Amino acid sequence: MEKISIIYLVLPCYNEEQVIEDSAEKLKVLMDDLKEKERISTESRVLFVDDGSTDSTWKLLQDICHDQSLFGAIKLAHNRGHQNALLAGMMTVKDSCDAVITLDADLQHDISAIPKFIELYEQGNEVVYGIRQSRNGESGFKRFTGDAFYGLMEMLGTKVIKNHADYRLLGSKALQALSKYEESNLFLRGIIPSIGFQSTTLEYEEKPRLAGESKYSLRKMIQLAMAGITSFSVRPLQLITFCGGVFFLFSIVMLIYAICVYAQNGSVPGWTSIVAPIWLLGGIQLLALGIVGEYIGKIYLETKHRPRYEIEAMIINQNGDKE
Repeated sequence: MEKISIIYLVLPCYNEEQVIEDSAEKLKVLMDDLKEKERISTESRVLFVDDGSTDSTWKLLQDICHDQSLFGAIKLAHNRGHQNALLAGMMTVKDSCDAVITLDADLQHDISAIPKFIELYEQGNEVVYGIRQSRNGESGFKRFTGDAFYGLMEMLGTKVIKNHADYRLLGSKALQALSKYEESNLFLRGIIPSIGFQSTTLEYEEKPRLAGESKYSLRKMIQLAMAGITSFSVRPLQLITFCGGVFFLFSIVMLIYAICVYAQNGSVPGWTSIVAPIWLLGGIQLLALGIVGEYIGKIYLETKHRPRYEIEAMIINQNGDKE
């Protein structure tokens, strides 16, 4: 008889009191249906990861977990960001399941695609990436900056999956491999494609939020982009070296030109020709220092070997038992 897979859903959440109960209700209907059809094991569970919420999210999660053995929850001691919350959930359940599916707690990731994720996993794919069919719900600015980021990462030689936003399935082999990555500068969208294993993609239609606002502000998106760039590429540093060489050669040409003008008793009139290069080179130098500083800062954080997260409380229901 073919083994039925134990599937865990992992959902990071931060200040999601407006949607968490509705999300839990919809997930229960889905999971109960999959269990009834024997598509997943009865030991399959849903794990919420509270990323240091300041509203009543944790209290609601406690009530949900105590009422339904299907659900579990962990509470991080401090807000550590979406990527660390995802990792905390996956590492908590990696030894208890055959595969993990990560998705957002507001269920903008279409849960009707989950049976297809499982089907693709059963076909031998260790990693299945959810790809958004369209991004109509996003502003033009967000679409533009997102496309620019994917293009930049590709130019820098980093493999990322375009239009993929952490809606994915990871099998047990991929989870065990992921557990060996210990960097603090965490960028899962770059790490997971670098792990290897057989993988595929699955298109889905992103849903609008039922309530509340997206927790991915412009500041957080910039931080995520910087983490991705500095985690997987040294090409910005190589670009600084290249630009330095180009401007060094240019300065030699300008020196020869100045000597020739002086020898011919000429002069170089104009204030602009003096000030413009000063501003240009000054800006380039400051930009170069900023890029180098980003890398030095990442090295500084990595050498401390500080924990990426601390779990303050945990409710894990195994085989219907409550803790």
